[in-house]
Amino acid sequence: MGLFFFIRASAKDRTEQIKLTPRESIEQLLSQLQVYFTQRAYHISSVDPLCQTMVFEGFVSPSWFLTIYLSGLTAIGLFCLSLVLSFLYPSLTLLFLGLVFLCPVSGLFYWKKSGRVEQVFLEVKSISEPNQSQLDENIQSLVIITAHRDELAKLQKVEFLKSAYNP
Repeated sequence: MGLFFFIRASAKDRTEQIKLTPRESIEQLLSQLQVYFTQRAYHISSVDPLCQTMVFEGFVSPSWFLTIYLSGLTAIGLFCLSLVLSFLYPSLTLLFLGLVFLCPVSGLFYWKKSGRVEQVFLEVKSISEPNQSQLDENIQSLVIITAHRDELAKLQKVEFLKSAYNP
């Protein structure tokens, strides 16, 4: 049962958000992010200056290693299941051992589900913080990035973002 859920979770969508408050100008941060995502094989699919959003798209290919690994785990799991069933029903042993030939289905499932177009959403919001010494307000920008959690983990390690990240 756990193997079934593990295989299903291998292709699950894991979208998360991070929030950045840039120390430098917002234009400089956005240009650095654009260069970063372009280097990572993403391209700009849409820009909405009115809503201050930008969407990057890129194809994420499935992993050969994970495909083979999942198929191997399934083969071992089905072999163990067929051994148990063959002890219960000895006359059907060959039929139960034939279940092992279903193991490529798990690799095929992973391959079909995980090879997809990923999107990265950049949104710029203006936030205002009241200044204690004056009555006017300081306007600061907040950049919200929504993407797959693995992509965000790699992004957080980039040098130009380390000072702007808000956990």
